[in-house]
Amino acid sequence: MESASSATERAAYDTAESATETGGADPSPGSPSAGHRPGLDWRIRFLLLALVWGLSFLFVKISGEVFAPLQVALGRVAFGAVALLAVLVVKRDTLPRRPTLWLHLAAAGFLLNALPFTLFAYSEQRITSALAGICNATTPLFTLLVAMTALPSERPNRNRLAGMAIGFLGVLVVFGIWNGADVGDPLGAGLALAAALSMGAGWVYVRRFLTDSGHSSVSLSAAQLTAGAVELALVTPFLTSFPHAFPLAQSLSLLTLGAVGTGVAFLIQYGLVRDAGATVASMVTYLVPIVSTVAGVVVLGETLNWHQPVGAVVILAGAALSQRRTSSK
Repeated sequence: MESASSATERAAYDTAESATETGGADPSPGSPSAGHRPGLDWRIRFLLLALVWGLSFLFVKISGEVFAPLQVALGRVAFGAVALLAVLVVKRDTLPRRPTLWLHLAAAGFLLNALPFTLFAYSEQRITSALAGICNATTPLFTLLVAMTALPSERPNRNRLAGMAIGFLGVLVVFGIWNGADVGDPLGAGLALAAALSMGAGWVYVRRFLTDSGHSSVSLSAAQLTAGAVELALVTPFLTSFPHAFPLAQSLSLLTLGAVGTGVAFLIQYGLVRDAGATVASMVTYLVPIVSTVAGVVVLGETLNWHQPVGAVVILAGAALSQRRTSSK
């Protein structure tokens, strides 16, 4: 999902799942059993995270009214990196130093941030923010598809195959394929799906190369966003023109998109994984397209064809089924 901006989100999920399966007998300083006192109720944080991520598509749309897609992506990643680097300073944590680890972080930053954020920004020049949010809901399906292809440990089973089939059928429903791809602009929708595919590949890369690095989640995430910002900064000046103006609404949208939607959102999510568990935290995915759709329709006056929200429900149902564990006999 677009919301998944950190290199360690999937690692945090895996770690929390492992702790659940083993009874969590080895508490760490970052876990509740090691003396952590949760602040804001996790249910409120759950809804807040869904709201922040769902509104990201709205902010991309508003920012894109003034800034070029590459500039939107660069601002998003850069402001997110600054937010997490500030947290590092407060926590007196440090960035990784190993060159090989930085190479992996650069690859993760490209697949999970630089490329998909750019693709989403381009797609929202052509399609509604609501439709972009719906396309983003395919990220879990693409993640599973890439994982089953690239990771020997991720073997196909009945639920996974059925879930992917249902999910991608939902994509066809969203597209209104019987009407000749009735999505307004097939290229725009295709770019949004390509962004979801990029993030799916990114999660598999993270699982393969970044799950046991020995660094904190904030450290890795700040480094990943920094790497993604550098990648975008190297190409953006040559492919775009400097903005002629910085209107308040669009500038604040870009700042919020990066600092809150990409930076602070990670901190909320990591705390949610810690306090409520990985399974609960991952369910935020199912609320994001609802928020993005409501925001697009209410705030921007966007319109949807009937089959687009119906297809979104089918996609989410497929994603849920694909992640359901097959009962052992």
